[in-house]
Amino acid sequence: MTSGERRAAVTLAGIFSLRMLGLFMILPVFALYAEELEGATPALMGLAIGAYGMTQALLQIPFGLLSDRLGRKPVIAAGLLLFALGSVVAALSTSIHGVILGRALQGSGAIAAAVMALAADLTREEQRTKAMAVIGMSIGLSFSVALLAGPVLDHWIGISGIFWLTAVLACLGIAMLYLLVPNPAISRPHRDAEPVPGQFLAVLRDAELLRLDFGILTLHMVLTATFTVLPLILRDGLGLASAAHWKFYLPVLLLSVAAMIPFIIYAERRRRLKPVFLGAISTVTLALFGMAFWHAQLVHVALLIFLFYVGFNLLEATLPSLISKLAPPDSKGTAMGFYSSSQFFGAFLGGAIGGWLQGRAGVAGVFLFAGAATLLWLLVAASMRSPRYLTTHLIQVGRMDAQQARLLAQRFTQVRGVAEAVVIGEEGVAYLKVDKHALDEDTLARAAASGMP
Repeated sequence: MTSGERRAAVTLAGIFSLRMLGLFMILPVFALYAEELEGATPALMGLAIGAYGMTQALLQIPFGLLSDRLGRKPVIAAGLLLFALGSVVAALSTSIHGVILGRALQGSGAIAAAVMALAADLTREEQRTKAMAVIGMSIGLSFSVALLAGPVLDHWIGISGIFWLTAVLACLGIAMLYLLVPNPAISRPHRDAEPVPGQFLAVLRDAELLRLDFGILTLHMVLTATFTVLPLILRDGLGLASAAHWKFYLPVLLLSVAAMIPFIIYAERRRRLKPVFLGAISTVTLALFGMAFWHAQLVHVALLIFLFYVGFNLLEATLPSLISKLAPPDSKGTAMGFYSSSQFFGAFLGGAIGGWLQGRAGVAGVFLFAGAATLLWLLVAASMRSPRYLTTHLIQVGRMDAQQARLLAQRFTQVRGVAEAVVIGEEGVAYLKVDKHALDEDTLARAAASGMP
């Protein structure tokens, strides 16, 4: 990557992580705070936790498409302003209904697709995967930092202070956007990074992709549902003061990340992704059912939540990889758009259902529901097709007519290591699925050069 590409990747990752940090920081503490709000019930408390997911799921694809027309930076800035507004509304609210409104407004600043599109504008095709990986890693880091920082900040400044802080972080993100992020020389749609409306029906009819969408929906549904009761277990069941909850989360998170790394390496190097994937779902399922019955002792809770996060981290890492492997080469951006929307809709369902179940069936009811949901996912995932170990490869080939594009695509598929090829003549880009270990790069380069106008 050039210095400009590294700068773009790091600054955009910073902007995205500031926003996600603001969304996640209330997860480990809100169940404790909601009891003090006017009109609070367990069901409304859960809705407040997950409300951002509904608006995020509904608006992120439209925001991405809007950025093609109005420009990336104006749309991202508008999204961050909406996020800041929602934070202020939540900070000023003394009722649960006001917090629900604030959280929904936070989610309406759905900048994910626009950020990815700007990253694509600022990176070359062959370096784009690295930039997306940097942004993706920032999301996981934000979640981990939020679990540790939330309880500490709650002790220092309270939940309203956390909401004010998230508003400040959003404004800081706007400053970074205009002061640090480079301006793209050309801004255009990128099929590998953002949704294309003409591909929506085909992606929504793809059974393999729908399985993965159902998976990420389920994973984030059970994660959010867990946080409707886990803070209460730590405080009321185990006697751990809320300000000290980070002492529980820190070792659990660190150990779970360390434990899952060997499985990721094994899955990719030995090409055993499906067995590892199904094993991770099974681990999450067993941990959730275990929490339904053994949540009265610290050692039991620590062990089960550790197992949950080992499986969760594995699935968070493997699901995007599976999307990339299974999506058609020119539809990766569309597939990832629906995948991401499913993720946020899952967060909404988890908060709403988890809160309602907590009021009706208690802690055990929430974990039994979550365990049953992941068991259903395991049954759905068991019949998935074993993925081919392919990666997306983009080549600039210059603009050409449809007939030339078809001939060039045929030429690419004759190259050793190229499994699929789609050439979009009006964009001048070839989208390939390749096996990196078998790819004949010299022949591929000659084929690309022969197609140049």
